[in-house]
Amino acid sequence: MRKKIVAGNWKMNLTLAQGEQLINDVLAAGLHLKEGQEVVFATPFPYLVKAKALLKNNPGFFLASQNSASEKSGAYTGEVSAEMLQSVGVDYVILGHSERREYFQETNAVLAKKIDLALANGLKPLFCCGEPLEVRKAETQNEYVAKQLEESLYHLTVEQLKNVVIAYEPIWAIGTGLTASAAQAQDMHAFIRAQIAAKYGREAALNISILYGGSAKPSNAVELFSCPDVDGGLIGGASLVAADFVAIVKALA
Repeated sequence: MRKKIVAGNWKMNLTLAQGEQLINDVLAAGLHLKEGQEVVFATPFPYLVKAKALLKNNPGFFLASQNSASEKSGAYTGEVSAEMLQSVGVDYVILGHSERREYFQETNAVLAKKIDLALANGLKPLFCCGEPLEVRKAETQNEYVAKQLEESLYHLTVEQLKNVVIAYEPIWAIGTGLTASAAQAQDMHAFIRAQIAAKYGREAALNISILYGGSAKPSNAVELFSCPDVDGGLIGGASLVAADFVAIVKALA
């Protein structure tokens, strides 16, 4: 059955020393991960090699990049390729995060290229999708998310899809003062799973992990993770505090 995953996205935060301390504090918490449970650290690029060394010999703990390039290699100053990430031991790569879409104008077509390169280099894409406030207000969120899935994922084979994790971001509920209820999260997760089933079949839909990428925190993680189609979370701010992140991981149980 599908994996249960808590992934911490540090974004552009922490120094190397602070990041090292955070990982060590989480590892020292004595988390006992069950079979099929994973914890993922998505660190900034400069910290990936150090983080990989810290996570060595810790089963169930994995490393993610927060992004990768849409080109294989070449004269792209400042970019980091999927091949480079694979060479330093990265396991996952976050693609299509709402901040990348908004601030860097990443399109569904560009993300399809990134996903292909990630898979070709043995990385597991953690593909983000989700709707902004105006779309939610217009009640067209299902159509919006369905288009993101179709234009970035539906060229994949069912075998390739087995290495993809989806994260649903209710952008309208992040930093706006609004909150997405567990019922709203479950509704969209169930819709996404139904879309995958329609395209790839019931077995593929049952086996794909779909994470909640809203403002998950210790106070609501248990309720969110109890939803039948929510398989964990992509955690932002709470992943920067070891005690909070550990509490969220424990909520997987």
